[in-house]
Amino acid sequence: MNRVYIKTYGCQMNERDSEAVAAQLRGRGYAVVDDEHSADIVLLNTCAVREQAEQKAIGKSGHLAKRKRTNPNFVLGLMGCMVQNRGTDLLEKLPDLDLLVGTQKFHRVPQMLDQFISSQKGLGPRPATLVDLEEEEGSEETIREHTSDERQVSAFVSIMQGCNMHCTFCIVPKTRGAERYRSMDSICEEIEELVSQGTKEVTLLGQIVNSFGMRQIPYKAGISPFVQLLERVNAIEGLERIRFTSPHPRGFQKDLVEAYGRLEKLMPYVHLPVQSGSDSMLKRMRRPYTRRRFFEIVDQLREVRPNICLSTDIIVGFPGETEEEFEATRSLFEEVGFDMAFIFKYSERGGTKSADMGDDVSAEIKDYRNKALLEILGESSLRRNESMIGTVQDVLLEGPARKGEGKFVGRNPGNRKVIVSATPRLVGQIVPVKVDAATVSILTGELCLTGIDETAAGSLSQNL
Repeated sequence: MNRVYIKTYGCQMNERDSEAVAAQLRGRGYAVVDDEHSADIVLLNTCAVREQAEQKAIGKSGHLAKRKRTNPNFVLGLMGCMVQNRGTDLLEKLPDLDLLVGTQKFHRVPQMLDQFISSQKGLGPRPATLVDLEEEEGSEETIREHTSDERQVSAFVSIMQGCNMHCTFCIVPKTRGAERYRSMDSICEEIEELVSQGTKEVTLLGQIVNSFGMRQIPYKAGISPFVQLLERVNAIEGLERIRFTSPHPRGFQKDLVEAYGRLEKLMPYVHLPVQSGSDSMLKRMRRPYTRRRFFEIVDQLREVRPNICLSTDIIVGFPGETEEEFEATRSLFEEVGFDMAFIFKYSERGGTKSADMGDDVSAEIKDYRNKALLEILGESSLRRNESMIGTVQDVLLEGPARKGEGKFVGRNPGNRKVIVSATPRLVGQIVPVKVDAATVSILTGELCLTGIDETAAGSLSQNL
C-alpha cells in the first residue's frame, strides 16, 4: 500500500482542503500516515498569504527533493495557494517536483498520483511533472469528504471558494479565484452525515464566509443567503453548535446580528477582522467600512449577546502607516477589548496592490507595534478569562489534552480552550465545568455535577 504524508501550511481552509484530499486518497486505497519518513509520497499544501509560510514550504521541498537521489520512486508534490500564485516558476527553483496542483484541483490529486504508481508497476513511463492550475467549474462542490477512521467531534465544512473583495494587501482573489458557492442542500447533507457519525459542532468556512450566496440566492423577508443557511443548519437534529469563519465586517447587517439572538446553536463568538483602527489606513487597504461602523457592529453584537467573545485580525506596518494611524489602531484595540487576535507584521506579497506602495515601515517599528498590541491583548484576554473563575461553563470535550494524564480539552461557547480531568467516554459530550484557574489563553477546572438536572448528572456519573 502506498503511504502518503500531507503537510499543511496556512489557514483553516487549507487544513480543510488537506483533510478532503486525505479522505479521497484513503478511498482510493492509499494509506495516509503521520510520519513523513515512512511515506512514499509527500504532499505539501502551501500558503501564499505570508512570506514566511512560502519560505518554509520551499525550504521543506528542497530538503525532501534530496530523497529522490536514494529513492527514485519517491513522489513529491506541492498544492494550494503558493502553487496557484507562482505556477511553473517554482520549477526553476525546485526542478524535482512531481506535482503542481492549484486551488481548484485538489480533487484531481488521486488520479495524478495513480499515474506515478502505474509507472512504478511497469505500466508506463514515469510522468514528467504534472501541472494543473486551471479553473474548474463546480470545484467548490469537491471539498466535502471527511476522514472516516476517527470521530470528529468538531468539523470544518467548506461552504464556498474564492473572494471578490480585492483588499490591497491580500493575494487570495488571485490564488482562490472569484467567489463560488456550494448549494445549501449539499452543505446540509454533508453536515447531516457528519452528525450521524458523532459530530456535535461545525465551523462553516469561506474566505468571506458571510458573502455566501450574494447575487445568486435571493433574500427572503430581509434575510440574507448566509443567514438563511445558518437557519437551515440550526435546524439539523443532533447538531449542538455552529461557528463560522472568516467573515467581513461589511456583512454584519441587521439579519446576521439578530441571528445571534434567535439561533440557539450559533455560538457567542465572532471573528471580526478589523485590520486597522484608522480610517485613512482602511481606505488604503480598500476595506469598505469605517472605524465608527466597526464600533457600531461591536455594540450591536454585545447588545444581542452580552457575553459574546470577539477576535480579530490586525496588520501593523502597512505601507505608509504613520504613528498617528497606529495610535488609532491601538486605541480601538484597547476600547474593544478583544478576547483573541491574530496580529501580523506586514510583508509585501507580489501580485497585490499594496506591493506597488512600497514597504516603507522599518522592521524595528513593525516589531514595536506588534509587541504593543500583543501586550494589550494579553491584558484583555487574561482579564476576560479570570472573570470566568468560579463560573460553570458548558464545555464540548474534543479529546485528550496534550499534557497531563487523565486531562481532556474542550471549548466553551466563547471558543476558549478548557482543560479538565475526565474520561474518554465523555469525549463528544457537552459537560459542565467549574472554572478554577485561568491563563491568557486557557481555562482549567473540574467537572461539576451540581446544579444540573438529575438525568444529566446520572449520565455523566456513569461515564466517569
